[in-house]
Amino acid sequence: MFTGIIENLAVIKKLSLKAGGAELLLDIGDLAENLKLGESIAVNGACLTVKEVKGTVAGFDVSSETLTKTTLGKLRNAEKVNIERALRVGDRLGGHFVTGHVDGIGNIKEKKQHENQCTMTFSVEKRFTDMMIEKGSVAIDGISLTIVDIVGGVFSVALIPYTLTSTTLGLKKIGDQVNIEIDMLGKWVKKILKKEDVGGMTREQLTEQGF
Repeated sequence: MFTGIIENLAVIKKLSLKAGGAELLLDIGDLAENLKLGESIAVNGACLTVKEVKGTVAGFDVSSETLTKTTLGKLRNAEKVNIERALRVGDRLGGHFVTGHVDGIGNIKEKKQHENQCTMTFSVEKRFTDMMIEKGSVAIDGISLTIVDIVGGVFSVALIPYTLTSTTLGLKKIGDQVNIEIDMLGKWVKKILKKEDVGGMTREQLTEQGF
């Protein structure tokens, strides 16, 4: 489990595709200190398990499923990625609960710079925006962000200068792809609403409770 608050930008040292997946080597800098084998790290929002640590470089195996559903298989040497270590019990939750299980890939449709912020618009499958709400949360490349607007299969977020300089979004351009994880609350509500009655809870009762 993660929070969507990026701790550092790591640098791709090597991505080796192989049968059934890939091997990824990342220079994670100071985060390598006290890092243990078997720990989880979110890399551009995808949860990966540390299999080796040599100096500041951490190694991960990437499954074929992860390569299919995320942008990790398209990473290039020297490219920067967002990283976050797993949430510990007692840590402050600054973003929202992020599982590290990417739902799919989105495309940057528009990027508008304003005086004190940047508005970025993404196109995704309509089934993803069906689980979003305005002012709700979404994880984009592992970053916890608030949804500003939704129209069809397109949604937008507002980015403050700090987010642009401390994450990879400041490096992205129109047409680039990003990993998208829908807020788990939205997934559960959609699943419940598909059923006429779950544990005695009807659609009308859910609406009365604010869902």
